[in-house]
Amino acid sequence: MDLTVPSPAPTPSRRTQARPGGRAHPPPAAHGRPPAAPPGGPPSVHHALVGVALPGLAVSPEHGQLTGHGLEGFYQSGRRLLSRCHLRVFGREPVPVQGRLVSASRARFVALVRTPADPGPDPGVAVERSRDADGSERITLRNATGRPLRVPVELTLGTDLSALAAIASGRPGPELRPSVYGSGLRWSAPSGGQSVVTAEPPPKDALASTGLLRWELDVDAGAARTITLHVHAGRPLRPAARSSGRILSDARAEGDDPRAARLLATALDDLRSLLVRDPAHPADLHLAAGVPWRTGPAPAETLWAARMLLPLGTRLAVDTLRGVARSLDGATGASAGRVPGPLRDAGPHLPPACTGVEATLAFPAVLAEARLWGLPEQDLAELLPAAERCLAWLCAAVDDDGLVAEPGPAAGVRRAETQAHAHRAALLGADLLEACGRDGADAWRDRAHAIRRRFRESFWLDDPTGGRPAAALTTDGRPLPHLGCAAAHLLDTGLVGGGGHAGGLLDTLQTEQVARLLGSPALDTGWGLRGLGTKEPGHNPFGHRAGAVRVHETAVAVVGLASAGYEKEATGLVRGLLDAAEAFAYRLPEMYGGDQRTEGGAPVPHPSACRPAAVAAAAAVHVLAAVAGIRPDVPAGTVALHPLGGAPLGALRLSGLSVAGESFAVRVSRMGLGMVEEAAAGLQLGV
Repeated sequence: MDLTVPSPAPTPSRRTQARPGGRAHPPPAAHGRPPAAPPGGPPSVHHALVGVALPGLAVSPEHGQLTGHGLEGFYQSGRRLLSRCHLRVFGREPVPVQGRLVSASRARFVALVRTPADPGPDPGVAVERSRDADGSERITLRNATGRPLRVPVELTLGTDLSALAAIASGRPGPELRPSVYGSGLRWSAPSGGQSVVTAEPPPKDALASTGLLRWELDVDAGAARTITLHVHAGRPLRPAARSSGRILSDARAEGDDPRAARLLATALDDLRSLLVRDPAHPADLHLAAGVPWRTGPAPAETLWAARMLLPLGTRLAVDTLRGVARSLDGATGASAGRVPGPLRDAGPHLPPACTGVEATLAFPAVLAEARLWGLPEQDLAELLPAAERCLAWLCAAVDDDGLVAEPGPAAGVRRAETQAHAHRAALLGADLLEACGRDGADAWRDRAHAIRRRFRESFWLDDPTGGRPAAALTTDGRPLPHLGCAAAHLLDTGLVGGGGHAGGLLDTLQTEQVARLLGSPALDTGWGLRGLGTKEPGHNPFGHRAGAVRVHETAVAVVGLASAGYEKEATGLVRGLLDAAEAFAYRLPEMYGGDQRTEGGAPVPHPSACRPAAVAAAAAVHVLAAVAGIRPDVPAGTVALHPLGGAPLGALRLSGLSVAGESFAVRVSRMGLGMVEEAAAGLQLGV
């Protein structure tokens, strides 16, 4: 989700490299293989229509012709199986008139063709292409001429069988020569990989020398004929989401602002498309971090996404936690109990951050909150030892000064957000241990108190405007004053029993000041929060952590501000995020340009942002749940409602949620009053 390796099969322990940037390319050629991108010149993706059904992808331009340019093509497990699929009808290229995504996995393209006998300018044949990330494409030709037609159809196919990582770095391989195979073509790479395209009905001619399939289709007046292609690597693809059962509940939103319903529906569709199976444990699913660059797991992002999706049930959290817990096996010494994870760019003022530390501190918090949402006892018992190992690492990682320092290249640096994660892990971990009858809860509350005291002493920088938190302390204890949206994590205290939030890392005045800063134009673009404030050195509105809008942190800020009582600031972020979602057809990217909002303007895409991205899609659920103010405590048999004041979306109803494993529905009135409409038997309304 950040500056990371575009790898076809990344693992949590793999160190990351730079994510591709946004170098522009010339328009695609109308026919044949386009010029290759210069070495090191990654393709941009913000205009692409990306169908997702992991481990499958289908990346298309808006006109629908696959020309082999950039990232275009069908992919499976990080390898491009088909890069060129160029259609000609009556010997000419159909005129494209429409291209759009109709679901997370499928794009639809419409083009028109004039027949040689057409007397006027009106086209007589409509061509519809339905392209699915599962590796299929349906090409339907409709005859509107009023007379029977014999329609010659040609498809020119090709592929390089390149890895996504090579394509992302601007170094795809050469196009391979195919061979005729059954009702289609087959390509084989020297490395042993292969790609097969089959067609139904079989083509009249198949020419391996040019990769050409040719048909002569008889189409009656007013009728249609369809050619179906199947692209695979030797066997058909089985997307995880289509055989995973009900891992996420079928939540729905309705109310005064219809955009909430569209945002939630699109987010759920995208989230299901991002589900992948653990190859070693195929019963377990987790979310890929994002498409197209990060189709494998990233432990920190997958844990945060699972946490934000707890209103849709606990099964995804269980599978995600189980997979992360397995990654702890075998670690010894200083790494014992620490989740392995890649490094991530941290902006212009800080060294790369270890996402493994973030995941380690997230683990006990996610497990503790999952318990409150109704995690089954057997799952809690299975995962508790791993949470204790993460807490043991945290205990060892706290320095003599009471703070948590980074390992690796940033050794000795103490990040503000890491202290927030550690404080939350300590408090929620204490509640978790106490609820499970384990020793040590009081000791963890004492450690949280120590972190809180040292943070207030060392990180808070007073100034005439009210002060600000330092972004980090250097190895020699010098504070770095740069302000960014990571400050939102300081307000994310976590859910505890009784429908409340854990104690804050900041005192009352500091919390008020951070709320003011998060609502200021320096951080709030009007579309969401910037990674780095406009007044900070190194600010770049398109920098990953240097000024671009971060959807994840914006959602975190909404929840933190709402729980702390700063409803005006939270409401502004909710409305800005929903406006941005509308501009992106409700498929929010992980980030976008951080320029200030102007009248009549729109958020500017980032050319290399993942879209869809797990935490950006999950943010929709997180924000809508915060608007409704749902705070369950299933072990105590209660669920409290604390709707966001002012009802920023007007009247809102959320249904199909999951609390205690049962369907849950809530309604918020235009006055901001909440009411539970459906809940598991035995649940009482809390306070």
